[in-house]
Amino acid sequence: MRKIISLLIVISCSFSTFSQDVFDVGIRKIEIFFSDPNWDDTLDVYYSNDIGERLVADSILIDGIADQNVGIKYKGNSSYNVSNIKNPMNIKLDYINNGQSIDGYNVLKLSNGFRDPSFVREVLSYEMAREYMPSPKATYANVFVNGTLIGLYTCVQSIDNDFTNEHFYERKGPFFKVENTSVQVVGCPPGPNGILKYFSDTNCYQKAYEMESTNDWQKLSNFLDTLNNYFTEVENVMDIDRTLWMMAFENLTVCLDGPINSIPHNFYLFKDNNGRFSPLLWDMNMAFGTFTSGLPSPVQLSDLQELDIFHNSNDASNMLTTQVFSSDRYKKMYVAHMRTILNEQFANNNYSTRASQLQQLIDTDVNTDPNTFYSYTDFTSNMSSSVANIVGVSELMNARVSHLQGLNEFTSTPPTVSLLNNTSVLPHTSVSITANIYNANYVYLGYRFRFSDKFVKIQMFDDGNNGDGTAGDGIYGAIINVDARDIQYYVYAENTDAGIFSPERAEKEFHQIAVVSGLVINEIMAANLSVLTDQSGEYDDWVELYNGGNSAINLNGFFLSDNENDLTKWSFPNTTIQPNDYLIVWCDTAGNSQSGLHTTYRLSADQEEVYLSDPTGVVVDAVHFVNMPTDVAYARVPNGNGVFTHQSETQGKINQIISSVSETFTQKMRVYPNPSNSKIYVLGTMDKIEVYNMIGELVFTSNNKTTINISDWKSGIYFVKSGAAVVKIIKQ
Repeated sequence: MRKIISLLIVISCSFSTFSQDVFDVGIRKIEIFFSDPNWDDTLDVYYSNDIGERLVADSILIDGIADQNVGIKYKGNSSYNVSNIKNPMNIKLDYINNGQSIDGYNVLKLSNGFRDPSFVREVLSYEMAREYMPSPKATYANVFVNGTLIGLYTCVQSIDNDFTNEHFYERKGPFFKVENTSVQVVGCPPGPNGILKYFSDTNCYQKAYEMESTNDWQKLSNFLDTLNNYFTEVENVMDIDRTLWMMAFENLTVCLDGPINSIPHNFYLFKDNNGRFSPLLWDMNMAFGTFTSGLPSPVQLSDLQELDIFHNSNDASNMLTTQVFSSDRYKKMYVAHMRTILNEQFANNNYSTRASQLQQLIDTDVNTDPNTFYSYTDFTSNMSSSVANIVGVSELMNARVSHLQGLNEFTSTPPTVSLLNNTSVLPHTSVSITANIYNANYVYLGYRFRFSDKFVKIQMFDDGNNGDGTAGDGIYGAIINVDARDIQYYVYAENTDAGIFSPERAEKEFHQIAVVSGLVINEIMAANLSVLTDQSGEYDDWVELYNGGNSAINLNGFFLSDNENDLTKWSFPNTTIQPNDYLIVWCDTAGNSQSGLHTTYRLSADQEEVYLSDPTGVVVDAVHFVNMPTDVAYARVPNGNGVFTHQSETQGKINQIISSVSETFTQKMRVYPNPSNSKIYVLGTMDKIEVYNMIGELVFTSNNKTTINISDWKSGIYFVKSGAAVVKIIKQ
């Protein structure tokens, strides 16, 4: 980045990352047009038939953007009723026209607010969950059919191939919706299947699970066999960290319409490229104590507020809770995750502030909803008090937080972890990862080199033999062999009573160590649509090299590749890069047909690796990236020897630490609604708030205001800045 940075350059890094899409929190307008005048009756019949039929709408407008021939059906279990005017919907945009979508999404799932007078439970739950695990996006939408307002809905992202590609970096894989695992199948052992139970006959699964992939019943069976019968090997077949995050979140928020309560549906299973299944959070419309089935009757308010953190740990029909909670280590890791969520979202009343902002956002729309299930008074009061036997959100959570904070699991003192690695390391060496750790009797290191890899776990020791200094000095170490890719890692430490992660959001977040020599891959742009042109005026992908050494390097015989199995894919001509200088290679298949350096391949913004090899075939540097935003660069910060982060383009210039957004370290500040024409709400920052217009003029500043009236501002683009975080907003 330039040594002197103007405000507009700093904030430009947020353009693509914070661009509007259909799931940005706000109120979408969805207009559906059916030629069938009896569309509601037809959708009721299709729902009753339960064979996946959809009624084709002639057209649909989403915030004025038109699509045609979309497929629509009613969805839901208890939230659907043939007498309802406002039933939940599933909208499939590419039902007829393959590839038709909005902002890259081809399915929208609309929930009708059933059993939630507050109308915030679903959006709030998913929003918080995304801080810790793969979770759908959610917003609000007013839905019209043939010009008539049906009412306000929550609009939720579908868990589908696009979702798995975003979070697991691949679209395909064994993929199941857990639909009704309590069903009794003819020819299978008597009694209910229960949660994640194993049967040798794969036919026993085929009414309990909906397979979203192809012919993967045996793979599901193999997973369940290990979970049920060989649990000591479970980490080979299950992502235990994602499992623990999901279980901790559901228990903390008293979301009992799911697997932690032995409810045999409302989650998905996806098998990643590392051979591990992950359970995926789903159907949060009855979070925060709305669902009470399965608890001893009559259910008291205290039963919800004081729900056992190891609920159903002895339920023989639930192999998820009984198996996971049979491990003392997993229980400590589970509590550590729950403590993180509690401290970050609930003990500080962050959840309540956010819920109030969401209610302010939809206040008018709830009040004018012609088919609401609750009165406006119910809506305003259900945040703090019960309505129709539905516990108030803060009524539940304030007492629950106090209860949890008094439990031994939360009052016990976990170890303290202070990391000691703070410099880059050389490629192809052995490196000791070290940390100063107090009050621990077991420590492990989780490390990997690519986003798509699973973390390898090895024990760390304070024995003087692992690069940890002197035995018994409180410094723990583990030695690993590195290649040419940066190290991604975290540390877990426990004692007899409690465990802790560093960083606390591991494995979703992690620490990094740069692996670099003098010549490095310094910056990459894999989705260059409008930022920089090559010598022929074309917007192409590009890679920047940087020579941080003291001598010029002739690159004749060096190679650049995007394929680990073909490192010699493109060779450099007789080209020299001077000390402290940069070299740009355009990845556009032009080869020698254009001036400048052009490879014979392009990069993929979804997921890609770039390898730089010397003439002897040794990889000098390598980088793996995923989900590259449009017109955003991926650069080493600090320049030449730092780890990679997303930022604005600095081709041929110094990369410096400024506001940045990455896959693993996202900005905590949130601004809603966006766009807006009246007020915006700023959440997640304690710093001074400043707002600038497009030409860099300061238009607003405050040290304590989280609600900003923008009704008198001119329409256009503004930038909300607080500390290092910058968010682009649109004033309508």
